[in-house]
Amino acid sequence: MLPVLLLTASNIFMTIAWYGHLKYKHSPLWIVILVSWGIALFEYCLQVPANRIGHSTFSAAQLKTMQEVITLVVFSVFSIVYLKEDFKWNYLVGFALIIGAVFFIFKKW
Repeated sequence: MLPVLLLTASNIFMTIAWYGHLKYKHSPLWIVILVSWGIALFEYCLQVPANRIGHSTFSAAQLKTMQEVITLVVFSVFSIVYLKEDFKWNYLVGFALIIGAVFFIFKKW
């Protein structure tokens, strides 16, 4: 469970670093880059241990799959709540297809 919690926290910071500046388009790009790098450094401090700890239980492919699903969930909430963007039906269909990929990656064959 710890890897999932660390990956979730990591993805929250990653999403803020990558997309949080979109509400501040008037800010100089160099400042946005420096702030984003600072946030991303903290994100890496969560993500690297998450993968290191998680790799004792999960394969690298499973960890990456978890990270991608967590990223989509975090980003979806962020884009609706913070950026005030609509969540469209085709996003849901695309995410459902990705969940199908999760099934195949985690299934013991």
